[in-house]
Amino acid sequence: MPALARIVLVDDCEADNVYHEIIIKRAGFNGEIVIIENGVDALDYLKTADLEQPTCIFLDINMPMLDGFEVAERAVALLRGTRAVIMMLTSSSSPADRRRAEELGIIKGFITKPLTDETVKGLLAVDSDAR
Repeated sequence: MPALARIVLVDDCEADNVYHEIIIKRAGFNGEIVIIENGVDALDYLKTADLEQPTCIFLDINMPMLDGFEVAERAVALLRGTRAVIMMLTSSSSPADRRRAEELGIIKGFITKPLTDETVKGLLAVDSDAR
């Protein structure tokens, strides 16, 4: 994947979103950061977003209305043929949640909160190495 143009944070916790946005910027990401606070709004966003732009979507698992797994399952058709990837970014360290994420196939990574500079820099380095 070419350099990321956009990172989407989907999490109902405002404090986590603020913290993760700071970490992403501090790690050197210069693209667009979109913050969405629930799964319903995330799916609405994905229906209209320009997903030809390389996009990483960080999904929390535990959210009201639609959890992260439900969002991922419903996003399969929306993301087909695009340059978007989904990563779980969650407080869950449950092996069952990790297994479920792997089994869905659309989720490309599982990160336990909080994001760190190192994690983001690693993501950006892998991203730029693919160019």
